[in-house]
Formats: sequence, C-alpha cells, structure tokens
Amino acid sequence: MRIGLGYDSHVFSDDPERPLVLAGVTIPGSPGLAAHSDGDAVIHAVIDALFGAAALGDIGSHFPDTDERWKGADSAELLASAMDDVRDAGHELENVDITVICEKPKLRPHVQAMRESLADIMGVDVSQISVKGKTNEKMDDVGAGRGIAVHAAVLVE
Repeated sequence: MRIGLGYDSHVFSDDPERPLVLAGVTIPGSPGLAAHSDGDAVIHAVIDALFGAAALGDIGSHFPDTDERWKGADSAELLASAMDDVRDAGHELENVDITVICEKPKLRPHVQAMRESLADIMGVDVSQISVKGKTNEKMDDVGAGRGIAVHAAVLVE
C-alpha cells in the first residue's frame, strides 16, 4: 500500500467565457480558473497524488505548462493517462479523498456528479471517490474568493 498527496490552486480567470470545470464537471454560474490547461484544479491535485503514490514524479514533469500541446488540454484526458501510467507501474487505486477549498461556488449540489465523473475517468467504483467542499473562513486569497485550492490523498495497492 502506498499513499500519495496532491495539491493544486488557481485564481479565477478574468475571461467571462471561461467555464469552471472541477472533477470534469462544468459548474454553472461561476467564472473559470486561470490556467494553461482547462484549469480543473481537482483533477490536477488527484494526478499529483497518483504520481506521488507511484513515485512517478509530478504533474509538471508529465504535462508541463511550458509545452503548447497541453494548452487548453482537457484534464480528464490527462487523468486517464495518469491512471494508465500508475497501472503500468503495477498499482491499483484503492481510494481518493479530495477537499476543495473555496468561498464560492457552493459545491454540495455538484459533489455527486463530481464523484461519478472521477470514477468514470479513473475506471473505478464511485464508492472509492470522496469529494468534500470547505471554505477558508475568509482567510487569504482563497478565503477572499479570488480562487480555489484543492488537496487530494490517494491510496494505491
């Protein structure tokens, strides 16, 4: 059994047309996140946790933001590729536990869809995926509503 921890954060984009995508789910009524790819901070944190558990480096070593082929990339495709790498290294996912920290939007109405999306992308049962939303109680830039931060922990066998 191996544990991996992942983290990602992004500020909200100034582009009113950019959608907010978290765990592969488009969240209506909120600005998207500024990023080289689609800005899915949930998936980015999960990828880092997976690579950490399998000792395969980090998301930047596999999908660098200096490489134009990842510009605007669909993070769901990156996660599917990361899962292939983890499985190729001889590991299977036991579970993932995700904490999304933001003042807005409220995530509770989207949590089940996020869990189902991640389970589908990762090829696992939804019971292996936990997603929780928390606020930062108005502390720092995340607490001021300027962005989103995500922590992810995975267990692989």
